[in-house]
Formats: sequence, C-alpha cells, structure tokens
Amino acid sequence: MNAELLAPAGDERSAYAALNAGADAVYLGLNKFSARSAAENFDVSALTRVTEFAHLLGAKVYVALNTLIKDSETDDFFAAAVSAWNAGADALLMQDIFLGRELKKLYPEIILHLSTQGGCCNVYGAEIAKRYGFSRVVLARETPIEEISAISKIIETEAFVQGALCTCFSGQCYFSSFAGGNSGNRGRCKQPCRMKYKIDGMGAEKYAYALSLADLSVGGDVEKLLLAGVTSLKIEGRMRRPEYIAAAVQYYRAVLAGRDARAERSDLARAYNRGDYTKGLAFGQDDRLISRDVQGHIGEKVGEISVVGGRYFCKSEYAARRGDGFKILRGGREVGGASYFLPARGGFLLSSEKKLLTGDEVRLTTDSAGGERVLSQKRAQGIAVQVRIAAGQRPRAVCEDLVFEGAEIVPEARRTPLTEENIIACFSKTDGLPFAPQISAETEGAFLTFGALNAFRRAFYSALAAHRLPKRAPLTLHLPQCGVERKNGRKVAAIAEGETDADICIVKPCDYAHIERPKRAAYLYLPPLFTSRDEAEIANILPLFEGIYCEGTYGIALAEKYRLCLFAGTGFNLTNRFAVAGVKEAGAKYFALSKEISGAEQNSLRAEGAFCLAYGNIKTMDLCYCPFGKKCASCEGRWQYTLTDEGGRKFPLRRYRMGGKCRFEVYNCAPLAADGGGNVIVDCSLGDARGWLKRAAAGDTDVPGATRGHFDRSFL
Repeated sequence: MNAELLAPAGDERSAYAALNAGADAVYLGLNKFSARSAAENFDVSALTRVTEFAHLLGAKVYVALNTLIKDSETDDFFAAAVSAWNAGADALLMQDIFLGRELKKLYPEIILHLSTQGGCCNVYGAEIAKRYGFSRVVLARETPIEEISAISKIIETEAFVQGALCTCFSGQCYFSSFAGGNSGNRGRCKQPCRMKYKIDGMGAEKYAYALSLADLSVGGDVEKLLLAGVTSLKIEGRMRRPEYIAAAVQYYRAVLAGRDARAERSDLARAYNRGDYTKGLAFGQDDRLISRDVQGHIGEKVGEISVVGGRYFCKSEYAARRGDGFKILRGGREVGGASYFLPARGGFLLSSEKKLLTGDEVRLTTDSAGGERVLSQKRAQGIAVQVRIAAGQRPRAVCEDLVFEGAEIVPEARRTPLTEENIIACFSKTDGLPFAPQISAETEGAFLTFGALNAFRRAFYSALAAHRLPKRAPLTLHLPQCGVERKNGRKVAAIAEGETDADICIVKPCDYAHIERPKRAAYLYLPPLFTSRDEAEIANILPLFEGIYCEGTYGIALAEKYRLCLFAGTGFNLTNRFAVAGVKEAGAKYFALSKEISGAEQNSLRAEGAFCLAYGNIKTMDLCYCPFGKKCASCEGRWQYTLTDEGGRKFPLRRYRMGGKCRFEVYNCAPLAADGGGNVIVDCSLGDARGWLKRAAAGDTDVPGATRGHFDRSFL
C-alpha cells in the first residue's frame, strides 16, 4: 500500500523522532498562528534545520498556520508565511480559505493545504478549496468514507488515522472560547470536552466523561482509506512525546508493509492510549467512540492484581523494571497509579498509594525500555563516497556528481603516511547529517594531521548537503491591500425551527426529512457536516427557499448549483477584511462575522451584507455522533436535553435529524445579548423566537442571566 505517512512534531526532538522512524513528512507549527499554541513549536532557525534534515532524507515538512487571523494580524501572517516558505516548507496549512486565496495570488509558487479546521467534508467544499488555489484538503474527521472517495477525485486528500479526536466538528468548536475564555480556533483550547458532565436522560444522569472521545486508531482499515483515494495518512499529536510519535510511525509503517504489527501496536498503546481506541466516524460510530469512564492515557493491559500477604502481585509475562509506570482500573474506571516495586516469579510486585484489590486491572502506561527502543531507530540515505588524498595534490572527495577539492596541496609524508583506514574511519562520521556512506579511499605518500583531515571531511559533507538540498529562490515580502467599505443598516435575521416575521427568516428544522413548504421568502439552515445523503434528502425542497444559511464554505458551490442566495453563517469564521472581501466576491448576499471577535472588530468589518450574532442562543459545538451511544431502540425521542458540568453550569443539548441520522448541538450556558447596532442575527434555535425578536427590535440588551460574549473582548 503506497501512501504518504505524515507525522506531527511539536518540537525539534519530535520532528527527528518522526523522520528517523520512517515518516514521509512531518507537520509542525511556528511560534505564531499555530493551532497548537501550547506546543514548543518552531522559530525560523529551527524550521530551517528540520527542513534540511527532512529534505536530505527525501521527506517533506508542512507548516501549520492554521488559526483564525484577526484583521490587525494580517501583515504578520503574510510575513510568517513567506518566512516559512523561505525556510524550506513544502506546503502551508491554513484554515481561512479566503486568506489562502490572497496568499496564492501573491505567491503562486506556495503550496497550500486546507487545514481540517476548514471543515471540508463534501465535494462542494473540495471544489471551492481547489478553485481558491489549495492543492490538498485535510478532511474533517467526521467525513464518511463514501464522501472521501468522491472528494479524492477532485483534490488530494489527507485523512487522520491516529491520535486525539475533537468531539466537535472541525473548526466549529467555540466551547472553550465562550465557556472558558480561550479559543480553540486560536490554538488555546482548554478542552472542556474532557471534563465530566451528566445529561438529563437516556441513562446518562451520573457524572462521566460524556463528551470525551477515545483516541483514533484506524489500523488495518487504512487500506479502505487508500482505496478511497486518500493521498496522505495523518497522525495527530503535536502535544505528545517523541516516544509516541516514533511508535505511531513504526506501527503504521508495519501496517502499510503488510507485516504482523502486534508488537508495534503494543508500543503505541503503551506510549499513549485514550479509551482503547476507536475507528472513528469515517466508518460509522462504533461502541468505543466515547470514553465515558477514563479520560486520559490508559496504556495496555499487562495483568491483574492478586493481593498476597498484603503485597500487590501482578501475574504477567511483561518484564517490568524501574522507571515503568502503571494505571490501575477497576470495573473499567481508574483507581489510581502504581509503580514497579520488586521482581517476582511469574510477574512483579507493585507499590501504590491507593488500596488495590484482587482482580484490579493493571495497565502499563510508561514502558521505559520500549520508549528507548522506539527512539533508537536512525534513518539515513545510503551514499557512495570516493576519497583520494595524494601528496602534491589537493585532497578530493567525490559523491555522485559532486567533486569536492580542498584548498591546500597535501604535503608528502616524512615518517608516518596517511592510511586508507585513517580516511575511512574519518569519513564514516557524517557530522549529524543523515548519510550512510560506503567509502572507498586512496592515498599516496600523503601526510595530513587528523585536524586537517576532519576539517576536509566537514567541508565535504557540508558541501554535499548543500548540493543535495532543493534550490528555491527566496520570496520577497509583499503586503497586499484590501479595504472594507462600511455600510450601516438595520435588518434582523432570525434562526428558528419555524418561520418568523424577522426581516430575514432562517428555518432550522429538527427533522430535515419533514420540512414544510415555506410560506414566505426564507433561507434554509444547513449545518457544517453536509453529505451527499443529506443533499438527497433535501434536494426537492431546496428550490422552494430563497437561499441557504450555511455553516461551511461548501455553501458557496452548493448555492451556485441550486441557484440560491447564500447567507454565509458564523461557521465561515470571518475575522479579517480579506475574508470579508472573499465571501462577498464568492457571491454571498449576506454573511455573518465571527462570533469570537469583539464589537469593535466587528464594526470595522461591517461591509454591505454583514451581520453579527447579537441575541439568543450561542451554539458552541456541533456533535456529529450520538452522545448516548446510538441506543436507538430505547431512545426517548426528545429534541432537547441538558448537559450539566460539575460546577452546576447547564448547557442546552439540542438533537436534530438529517440524512436519517441524529446529530446534536451544544449551546452556551448563558444566552447572548450584545447589540452593537447594524444588522443582527437572533439565534432562537432553542425556542422563544417571539421574545428574542422583541428584544432585538427594541435594542434591549438588559437580559437577566445573559452574557455579552466576546463583544467587549475578542478571543484570546
């Protein structure tokens, strides 16, 4: 099976671990504009070192500039993009397709990949990405396999095969932003989805990790992705240790080679394993998707506890040693940690601050020997080097078409001449460069000090590296100009289940299979995940609407196909003037500015057709799975539930059906009332459309229990 194996790198050590383990490419972030801001990330000098090392191995480096870019940051963004390209990046990953289009217009040579945050999940999104100059899309994790096949016929695709799963649809999570003040779209997610919650129904009334998804591990099913046309298999994990990254690469190398990969899978599970893994949503929701009982790393089971004479004995074939770490589970739930104590016949003894019981499950979470083993692999390019050092001549080293000569004539040996063995031993050292040289040497009566010989070797290998690295003319920074012609107006757009008397009526059904014919000009609300099955369900009703209010950029091409007006929703994440100009040029009649920027920032982007979410409900997450585990036979059939955190905050949970499947939306614990004037959106997804429209008409923001959201302060 041929495919690019793409690994993460949160720092230099991880990058080298991935490349040495056999990755075809690595992706990493700069110190700014990275969706993993908590990672160490890279400055330009570190990026240059990694790209040179990768290119000498024939591997690639992709740089993630995949956060939302505010209007005040666009100059810095263009500068960062040019710096990354000049440092040797093979492609740049971006979330904002409109900013990407502008970058591609300025610098056609730059290769762009659309980040998973761009939410590409159907052929319409793929068409827009390609039209705007992107060469590849990183598929939304929720994309079904049949959509992947169709998308791959349009543009290169990259699919996640291993690592953490976001519980919300890619690029549409605002939970951390509104509930915790740190935006995931800015790389600062505080992961509220990994906390405990209870839900008022369907047997989920006790606190558990109700939204925490198990780690993805596609394993042998990568063959299905390759058959669907996927170009690149992506491992997630820029926040994880080098041992995990190396283990993940080695596991998928074994899978792709068709080898028995059980040993490599053990190494991977011991390095990091949340929830004993899921195949993910590409193949449909499985029983292990949600890790309700355990949130963090649970490693691999190596035995069970027997309490013998007050000691904790683990019968196991695993040869434990000092430095190993263990986690103890009881009934599938974490009891606590344990550490290696002493060897024992047929196993080993553990020590733990917690009282352990016979039958408790012992999970290995730190395999010290395994970590050393997976990091021990070194990768190098085989080369043939011929060295000739003869008295009266300049020293010469030849590799392929590179002929390198020293500057000085070699003197004749008076006593002990230089030997071929001396030359071979010296040139076997490659000064950290990934070369595996086969050396042939000649010498004739020459004398060189070891210092001079070493200097010649270093100069040769440096010249060889420069000779082998791809040549690229550096780009000169040009800062594009883009203005926004501000327009002030006052229209109210209302999102509600049924029709309203708002200026712009946006119908958001609970069940898309039963949409009533609109009695007035209206827009149909479309969620961020939209599949061919969803389209087939609503194709007959779509022409009866004036337009679509769409939460994904796929709406541009979809509106064109059905000749409908487009209202670009808040899911477009419009945060700068290039995005505003781009969405208008794409034909949007109306568009919503990002709900994460401040009132002042929104006001500077209020071009004709601009709307701001100002009243009502704040959707914080789109869940494309059932949080109750698809217990369809016993489903209560309710359209709304309440998600409660351990602090007592209550987050409405709305269910809807589309394409014959249930999906869910999570809303903020407090409604929004923050009217800065101009055109406003009133979100009445949870009801009370009449009350919210009355407040909007009066400009009334004095609503008990309401929040002003990011109106006073944009995302951090």
